[in-house]
Amino acid sequence: MAEAVNSARGEVDLKIDDVDLIVAATMGGLSAVSRALQCKSLVDLWQRLDGVEVEATLAAIEFLTVKGDWASAIKKIQLKHFKACQTAFKLMIAAHLDVEGNEAAVEEKPAKTAKQK
Repeated sequence: MAEAVNSARGEVDLKIDDVDLIVAATMGGLSAVSRALQCKSLVDLWQRLDGVEVEATLAAIEFLTVKGDWASAIKKIQLKHFKACQTAFKLMIAAHLDVEGNEAAVEEKPAKTAKQK
């Protein structure tokens, strides 16, 4: 049985054959993936994940899995799973970039000047 996904935390489910994973873009996980791939920037890291580069995909499964047996998933992964990985990575990152539905949090209030009371 798959575990519940905490979408507020940016968790996304990912299935590799019969292995259920939950991945999330944690800072520690992203840092570990970036270090393993020797990325020079967040853009570099994102391009490699979005392009489902083999090494990037395997590193992401290892370091961004917050629930599930990532080692079993890596043993079972095949090219047919890469579309699901790409979708999961996009959703995972989008969860942290999306501010829709929370406009009040991003509304800019006019700054008061010394002349205003």
